[in-house]
Amino acid sequence: MVRKSFKEIVNQDIDNIFINTSEFSDIHNVDGRNMPIQIDDNEVIEREKKAKSNMDGVYVKQKLIYVKAKDFGPLPAIGRQIMLDGKRYLVVDSTDEYGLYTITLEGNRSK
Repeated sequence: MVRKSFKEIVNQDIDNIFINTSEFSDIHNVDGRNMPIQIDDNEVIEREKKAKSNMDGVYVKQKLIYVKAKDFGPLPAIGRQIMLDGKRYLVVDSTDEYGLYTITLEGNRSK
C-alpha cells in the first residue's frame, strides 16, 4: 500500500469535498467563466457587521471566496479587478494554500 503525502491528501479533499458542487461549493461566474467556488458566508456576515462607510449611502461590501487554482488560473494580484456574478470587486488579499486560493474581494455598494 502506497502512502499518500499530506499535499496529495489535501488536493484530493479540495476536489472531492471542499470545492465539490454536491457538497460545499456552487457554480459562479468569475470574469466571464463559470467555475465552482465556495463563498464563506459566515466570514462575510462578520465583515458586513464592520462595514466601512465611505460616504452617505455607500459602503464597502466584502466577499471571501475559495477557488481551485487550476480552475481560476494565476493567483490574482492585490488591486486586480474581478467580476463575480456580474458585480465588480477589487482583490484586497489573495493566498495560495496547496492549490486552493483564498481571495478577499471588496466592492463599493449603495444602500
